[in-house]
Amino acid sequence: MDCYVYVIGTLTDNRHLTYVGWTDDVARRLAQHNTGKGARSTRGRAWVLLYSERCASKRHAMSREWHLKRDRNFRKELALKIKQSS
Repeated sequence: MDCYVYVIGTLTDNRHLTYVGWTDDVARRLAQHNTGKGARSTRGRAWVLLYSERCASKRHAMSREWHLKRDRNFRKELALKIKQSS
């Protein structure tokens, strides 16, 4: 089964927020976040997909999620793209 790790982002008043997760269907998962049925920390905001990466297994996707959650510089660079496009 193919799995994906993804980074979504949103702009709040004066800062950017990112969320890292894994799934087997990125489009469905993004829709869940945007309808308030995703993770509790993502509710009430409009999210956009910043990055996704295909992984060979659930285990690999979960490992990549762990690493991306700790890579603040990578997530900050992605979030800056939101600012530039808005």
